[in-house]
Amino acid sequence: MPLFLPLALQVAPPAAAPAPAPATITILAGRVIDRPGRPPRGATTIVVRDGRIVELIDGHRPPADGRGVIDLSDQTVLPGLIDAHVHLSSDRAGQEGLLADFTEGPQMHAFEAQWNGMKTLRAGFTTVRNLGDEGATLALRDAIARGWTTGPRIVDAGRSISTTSGHMDARLGLNDDLRDHPHTDNLCDGPEECRKAVRTQIGRGADVIKIATTGGVNSRIGAGLGAQMFNDEANAIVQTAHLYGKKVAVHAHGADGIKVAMAAGADSIEHGTLMDDEAIAMMKKAGAFYIPTLSTVNGYKERIARDPNAYPPEVRKKIDWRISITGKALEKAVPAGVRIAFGTDAGVSKHGRNADEFELMIQHGMTPVQAVQAATVNAAELLGLASEIGTLEPGKAADLIAVAGDPLSDVRVLKSVAFVMKGGAVVPLQP
Repeated sequence: MPLFLPLALQVAPPAAAPAPAPATITILAGRVIDRPGRPPRGATTIVVRDGRIVELIDGHRPPADGRGVIDLSDQTVLPGLIDAHVHLSSDRAGQEGLLADFTEGPQMHAFEAQWNGMKTLRAGFTTVRNLGDEGATLALRDAIARGWTTGPRIVDAGRSISTTSGHMDARLGLNDDLRDHPHTDNLCDGPEECRKAVRTQIGRGADVIKIATTGGVNSRIGAGLGAQMFNDEANAIVQTAHLYGKKVAVHAHGADGIKVAMAAGADSIEHGTLMDDEAIAMMKKAGAFYIPTLSTVNGYKERIARDPNAYPPEVRKKIDWRISITGKALEKAVPAGVRIAFGTDAGVSKHGRNADEFELMIQHGMTPVQAVQAATVNAAELLGLASEIGTLEPGKAADLIAVAGDPLSDVRVLKSVAFVMKGGAVVPLQP
């Protein structure tokens, strides 16, 4: 019986095998900020092999055969940037985000997380800490690590934990007929429930535990921004997380909630909008990191300009307050010596626009050097990845970016990244 093949298969020649990638990549950099906080290097050759930095050599020394050379001799090269506070599974908020939760399933959210992850990676952020969603980003983290898809390195928190009717209670603002729809295994009341909530997220594969000790700006409840978790609940969460070797990131606006978190031994404070002198002293003593997330205000302003009713009235009131007070806490924390790590809360602000945060950090008391440190060495330490990323040194992952100009004198150049490499692979900057 004759075998009939489609015409295209009958006539198409065998596909040519892709040319093998050179075993060694040689980058000719014009200037290198290899260890932010220390003086930069001048013209440098960076040798990369098997996804890792092998050597940094003074001057430009291309290989004799000319293979595998990347010419960045007119660029400043620095470590891949780190955003320690993102929410990759959505770029929508307010009423639009609420509607999407009910009209789109987890499969669509997974695709959106990958889409937002690529916007982030192309913007020069090769690593992110994803602080809470329904689980799409846990899967994306693993798919990227397996090489099934492309995206930034992800440290993920699973679902964020709070008390019932706290900031992470997804049922807030829903009518009674819909309150059974959202997951509630991230909610806890009392120490025993809070221990279980932590263990549930660890069982799902969370790398870090995210909790809320205060109310939130986007919470659909007029309960303010003060403490919404008792000391024994926060203690149970932090002790359990640390028992499993996980750090704890704390959403906290009010100073009372920051103090609850610090007394429990938490590792970072996110937002920290109303921190007072006592809270700052507690953070300094503990060596905890502060992640200011200033660029949330950009997202708020843009959505409200497009639609004045983008947020319900009880949320809009808090947004107006947040816009008016943003940056005041950072202005107190920096001179006090609190450690600062870079984080945007992208998802509230726009993904791919992460570098907007740098400009706001400078406006509220940081130097360009401090801001770059916050997005490299400091964030790497916070994430527990200082041996892998954050500087350009032999043995570390070949995560690096290039920009025209000098980010140590003008951070705005970080908004226009000209080259991105993650793990030794060049990232195409166009979709």
